[in-house]
Amino acid sequence: MALQALYEGDASDHLPEETVERLLGDVSMDTDGKDFARSLVQGIMVNLKDINDLIRGLAPVWPLEQVPVVDRNILRIAVYEMRYTNRAPAKVVINEAIELAKTFGSQSSSRFVNGVLGSLMGLDILVKETYRQY
Repeated sequence: MALQALYEGDASDHLPEETVERLLGDVSMDTDGKDFARSLVQGIMVNLKDINDLIRGLAPVWPLEQVPVVDRNILRIAVYEMRYTNRAPAKVVINEAIELAKTFGSQSSSRFVNGVLGSLMGLDILVKETYRQY
């Protein structure tokens, strides 16, 4: 849901925070799942400039505006989770991002996402707190 809302926000003038609410109203999902999708979208939008700048620094050869919309938003979700939350270990976040890229991206998306997020792993800016269940 978060990826779909962020994608729609990039592809149109729709606000991702409003889009995720509309999308969540159309699905059968437990409260925790809905809260998780909302928190991802809200957190990404609050930190969007910093997240985008970080992605630009990790992939300087690829202008962010030219990165496919799906890949760009998968990266935003993963960078947000790795940099700003402590919901899951970074390796788990990277694996989930790669799976999203394989499912929704192009043939090269998973390699690109893996490369960018692998570079992020080398930086000393990730959340290092204990992980909690969500």
